[in-house]
Amino acid sequence: MISLPPSERDLHAYVDHQLNESDRRLLETYLSHHPQLAAQVQAWQQDAQQLRAALDGALRQPANPELDPALIRQRLKRQSRRHLASAALLLLALGIGGLSGWQAREMTLASTALPMTDALQAYRLFAEQGILPADLEVQGDSVMQAWLDRYFTQAKRLPDLRDAGFQVISGRLLSTEQGPAAMVLYADPGGHKVSFYIRPPGPKNYLLPRGSRSDGELQAEYWSDSGYNYALVSPANSPAAQRLQNTRAF
Repeated sequence: MISLPPSERDLHAYVDHQLNESDRRLLETYLSHHPQLAAQVQAWQQDAQQLRAALDGALRQPANPELDPALIRQRLKRQSRRHLASAALLLLALGIGGLSGWQAREMTLASTALPMTDALQAYRLFAEQGILPADLEVQGDSVMQAWLDRYFTQAKRLPDLRDAGFQVISGRLLSTEQGPAAMVLYADPGGHKVSFYIRPPGPKNYLLPRGSRSDGELQAEYWSDSGYNYALVSPANSPAAQRLQNTRAF
């Protein structure tokens, strides 16, 4: 039996169709007399519908609990619930396959107007939320470099961020319409994380001039070399970002 006024957990259960019939009717009666809360719940329902629609088209494969919409929302609950619409668009690009059984395929969220949007979204999804397991977990640049060389034989070497206090901890193989992409995650002893992202250039060989930009709570330093686009992503205005600025590793 739910309590009144309903808790956030009760509201999420309602959105996820997890209430029994009597609780559902009780909650709907309560919402009918509280229009502001009802509008918030309706926004959550719209996000959930968009997420389910995205997953229905992209994940027509055996069910996997890691990609259950309710579980994903729980992992994103510390963020605005309106972020689920953006998450749905990114999850549309997620599928099964690739190294260790996982691969993010066709990360179509990458924007032609804003450089390396897919690098920023990959950091949010994998470094912050940890939604999918890593393809390779290792400490040490040499093993990670050998792994990258299997897919990016002509690419710039993996940045050495040890002077900034960061060590390689994991890698994820992704893919784009232009070919393989990858995200390598670094961490310092305090648990702060930065990522190195590599991908082929977009349509019409879209190479990037060296630059940087902020996107919400994240900052990306990006550039192109040897026919690939790269980005280092870190929390904006953080000691980690400052240490990266002071290194010449990229």
